[in-house]
Amino acid sequence: MKALIIGGGITGPVAALALRKAGIEAEIFEAYEQNADNAGGWLMIAPNGVNALGILGLDADLRAIGRPNQRMVMTDGRGKRFGAFDELDADNPSQLAMRSDLCGLLAERAVEAGIKIHHGKRLVDVAETADGVTAHFADGSTATGDVLLGADGVHSTVRKLIDPNAPGPRYTGLLGFGGSVPGNDFGLAEGEFYFAQGKRGFLGYALTAEGDTGWFTNVPSREPMTGAEARAIGAEEWLRRMRELYGDDYPAHGILAKATPDGMVVLGGMHIMPSAPRWHTDRIVLVGDAAHVPSNSTGQGASMSIESAIELARCLRDLPVPQAFEAYEKLRRARVEKVAEQGEKTNQDKVNGRIGQAVIGVLAPIAMKLFMKPEKMFGWLHRHRIDWDAKVHA
Repeated sequence: MKALIIGGGITGPVAALALRKAGIEAEIFEAYEQNADNAGGWLMIAPNGVNALGILGLDADLRAIGRPNQRMVMTDGRGKRFGAFDELDADNPSQLAMRSDLCGLLAERAVEAGIKIHHGKRLVDVAETADGVTAHFADGSTATGDVLLGADGVHSTVRKLIDPNAPGPRYTGLLGFGGSVPGNDFGLAEGEFYFAQGKRGFLGYALTAEGDTGWFTNVPSREPMTGAEARAIGAEEWLRRMRELYGDDYPAHGILAKATPDGMVVLGGMHIMPSAPRWHTDRIVLVGDAAHVPSNSTGQGASMSIESAIELARCLRDLPVPQAFEAYEKLRRARVEKVAEQGEKTNQDKVNGRIGQAVIGVLAPIAMKLFMKPEKMFGWLHRHRIDWDAKVHA
């Protein structure tokens, strides 16, 4: 069997490596002319994502480029701590990494494994027959294989080819920003990740591997913007708006006062797509963000994509198509939709008005003590392990 994989970000190389482990040939076709080695900001690989990468022998590589997170700390806009969550397994904590570093690592490992990555191949159509598929690209070239995997992200072309009426991703009402400022002026501890809930928004921040203060935030906006549209407004203007939005909130006021335009990442609109109605045809299947896009609030986007890529490889190893695709969807749909539901609730908290934020500030400490138990909240999610050696049945 030969698989054509559309998309060379995170999901594509993981899927290719997992397929190679399953004894299936794979080639990656990426729309951009080069690897995404300078795109995006921080991302969190949760313990379940680390476990999944371990199946491919990549967990140690991830830890080499990442920074372990041992505790999530919640504060209010005055800097007062009202709760903290320790990682469930101190020996396998979440890893904080730059998206560009992770993409570069995965692409490098794929090439080392003999997997071909073709750049400048923007998919425009797919011809499906009883025996295979032929991908047609914008440059006039084609490629033929037995199956085609759509790992082409939230704005997936493959998803529309499978189902022209499929709903697209939904804008969350939030724009994404991030950056870092020199030094550690806020007493940050190694291994802790902080979430400050201010009067009109939240700020996430942590100590970087270099000893600086890294930060990220989601700014409410009624109008969605692409990354390019947001960057056209200019980082300097966004900094001005964020300083006004956060006012004297701690530590947002101090961090944003030190922030500079050249030390910022402007990501544009954040999207969610709980699950596509159709994940596959007989020969074409969606994987990762092309099929399901949980909010970045969950910290599970990359981990869910990695899990899905590996589960799909298991199914193709053990079952013929399209039964393999049917088994894959049954293994994954309920889990990713549960994660997306959690992210939806968190997003709603972020876009609440000022009164809503004040209520959260009063109730959150009580809820943290009475109801929000880490094992109950995250155990089912973070402790998940894929049994690679188990046979998949139709």
